[in-house]
Amino acid sequence: MKINVIKQRTLWWCISAAIIAVGIASMAFSWQQYGAPVKPSLDFIGGTRLQLARDCSDAANCAEPIEISEVRAVLDDQDLPGSSIQLLGEAQQSVVVRTRNLDVDQRDALQLALGEAIGTIDPNATKNDTVGPVLGRQLLASGLMSLLVAFALIAAYLSLRFKFDYAILAIVALLHDLLITLGIFSILSLVTGYEADSLFIVALLTIVGFSVNDTVVIYDRIRETLVRSPDKPINAVVDESVNDTLGRSINTTLTTVLTLLSIVIFGGGTLKFFALALITGFLAGAYSSIFIASTLLAWWRSRSEGSDSGSDSGSSLDSDDDDFEESVDSLPSAT
Repeated sequence: MKINVIKQRTLWWCISAAIIAVGIASMAFSWQQYGAPVKPSLDFIGGTRLQLARDCSDAANCAEPIEISEVRAVLDDQDLPGSSIQLLGEAQQSVVVRTRNLDVDQRDALQLALGEAIGTIDPNATKNDTVGPVLGRQLLASGLMSLLVAFALIAAYLSLRFKFDYAILAIVALLHDLLITLGIFSILSLVTGYEADSLFIVALLTIVGFSVNDTVVIYDRIRETLVRSPDKPINAVVDESVNDTLGRSINTTLTTVLTLLSIVIFGGGTLKFFALALITGFLAGAYSSIFIASTLLAWWRSRSEGSDSGSDSGSSLDSDDDDFEESVDSLPSAT
């Protein structure tokens, strides 16, 4: 099976633009709500997280799932409005409450009140964490710095390995992948209450590495084809190179995604979203490598070659005019 990526590049660009536009709108709305493109977790904003589970050794204690309204009423009584509540497990016998920083007495009072509201608590399943806002800001800054360093190193490597325009267009494709992943998880955050933690930053870094690897393979094949056939049009070169590497790109992405899909299905809550972020980014990366990075390179080289040929034509015309004038001057003048 062969595809003509150049002929339908407007379609590929429009699909990406539509997905990114929806994602940016979602991120803008999320920024108004949470001050971030994706709702930040305790890792970044600091606060107290309390996880409680019912003691199901007595079946009667776990006959019904925990009611969020009951938990919300307790939080309101404790003067903790706006706290995040999440039920865990299929039976919904566990609850996680994320709220502002609480001291030991406040946390004990909240735990006691929740126990009275939802039933007997299993002390072995009780967990609480406290993260300060300073540490959260440091984690966020470190994650963003890691992304910037990764982009800089990738640009430097591609500039040395290929040419500078290859590096720039590969970075554009990477931004495409990150924007799609951020946009989808922003929507997921608004719909399901998902909170981005430090693993989400790790997922973004992994996506960058995977995506650029696929792009490098296609660019390398384009360069080889140009060496073998320097007179072939760039559009034909890109189409041929993409089709030569298409099977490799699909197989690599598919085998990786299937492995991650098993984590989404059978993994824990934290790992599920981590694997889902990788799946989203890897699929976006494969799409951008095949349909975005390659077509952008063809478009850019076509414009560059057109400009170069235009300037060369102008130079030759100027040279012809000069030769004509010299020939006229060399003719004997009529007297």
